[in-house]
Amino acid sequence: MSPPGPYDWIASVARSDPARPCLSDGGDWRLSYADVDRAAGLHGAALMQLGVRPGDRVALHVDKSLDVVLVYLACLRIGAVIVPLNTAYTMGELEYFLNDSEPSVLLARPEGAAALALAARAAGARLETLGTSGDGTYARRVAAETTQVPAANVSPAALAALLYTSGTTGRSKGAMITRANLLANAHALVGAWHMSAQDTLVHVLPLFHVHGLFLSLNVLLAAGGSVRLLQRFDPTQTIVQLASASAFMGVPTHYTRLLASAALSPEAVAGVRLFVSGSAPLLAQTHREFEARTGKAILERYGMTETLVNTTNPYVGPRKPGSVGLPLPGVEVRITDTVRAENGSDVGMIEIRGPNVCAGYWRAPEKTAADRTEDGFFRTGDLGTLDGDGYLSIVGRTKDLVISGGLNVYPKEVELELDALPGIVESAVFGVPHPDLGEAVTAAIALRPGITLDETALIGALRARLAAYKVPKRILVVGELPRNSMGKVQKNRLREDHRDLYRR
Repeated sequence: MSPPGPYDWIASVARSDPARPCLSDGGDWRLSYADVDRAAGLHGAALMQLGVRPGDRVALHVDKSLDVVLVYLACLRIGAVIVPLNTAYTMGELEYFLNDSEPSVLLARPEGAAALALAARAAGARLETLGTSGDGTYARRVAAETTQVPAANVSPAALAALLYTSGTTGRSKGAMITRANLLANAHALVGAWHMSAQDTLVHVLPLFHVHGLFLSLNVLLAAGGSVRLLQRFDPTQTIVQLASASAFMGVPTHYTRLLASAALSPEAVAGVRLFVSGSAPLLAQTHREFEARTGKAILERYGMTETLVNTTNPYVGPRKPGSVGLPLPGVEVRITDTVRAENGSDVGMIEIRGPNVCAGYWRAPEKTAADRTEDGFFRTGDLGTLDGDGYLSIVGRTKDLVISGGLNVYPKEVELELDALPGIVESAVFGVPHPDLGEAVTAAIALRPGITLDETALIGALRARLAAYKVPKRILVVGELPRNSMGKVQKNRLREDHRDLYRR
């Protein structure tokens, strides 16, 4: 008998209620829990035929499909370690990830396999192909399998996944996510969000990131619910799917684009009881606009690759715009190295301890040690505050802190004032080199269609709201802010693009 593990989410429902809907593509392809259990067994057998054993890495550089979910579940079933890779990565990035993770097997898109062959061989990986229509060498192997591999007896402490961080401050590090991490976080969120077998989630997130691969999937599977997997986010199609769903999880960009659709109405989302936002800060304005438009309050939460979800606004109780809520059961949050901000709050480093925190960084013990305190807290690199009710608010990243003339400027504080000005959709505040101040507070803003704003007037408006040292020296209008695949604003790109802005 295997110890309780994340694959039991599938196996237990397949035994007790085999016909219960599990996965669909939003159209005609629907799989019950029994179907998924059988398919994962066949995928597991195909992987083992390719030489994959417990602890071996299986890398995926493929487009989103139901087969990707089945590969993930097969890895859980046989004790392999999944390594999802963003399809937007360059060849140089892929070579680094493959050489670092040393996968036993690399699953690649058929159209991109030839270019990856040399990199796979150099990393010692067997290259197989998998397309979105069930095509490719790996897909044919699965189709030829007739025997389902049994679930392996795997320790909860064993690795389930290797997820590479965004690498905005240096080389990406592989966060070692254990099976126990997945179990603890999923079950905590099932309770926090009142998930049940009656829930159906519209899934629009990519499957190479912790938000889409783990949180959105695992929470529904742990509750015995159903996941409707859409290959990409399209506002119109998403609203159509939401008409018969109960849950949606997205990034802030998804919500702003839903708000831009005339099809979004209270009637269109009447049956949706849970809208969750994460992966990037949600503007308080977006929170208010969405609730006014639909009658539904977005539930914002806070997580990261290394820790999965740490805090969430309550399902029942106040959901504070601009706050990421309260710690999950079993998770400890503290603020260290605090300084007193002008509004009286204590701003400092957010540190996390709990069963959700990863085992460390792959083959990087020195980096693991650098990010842990002596008493076992993980240093997130995020700056935040805790209010009197224990709600956490994110102020920014430590790397985004601007030190101008020796004074600390927290970008979030300036961004809130900018976003409150008429005509501004959103803003990003960052620091770039300045010959006198060391760093100059600088802002990039995106405007509403048809709006033009005068930079001097904007700076003047901010002077009435902020201390002089916090006011941006320049406010740059951009078509849209640069973002990564999960919707996070890439301030490192803004800093790089404008590093010579104040050069004499």
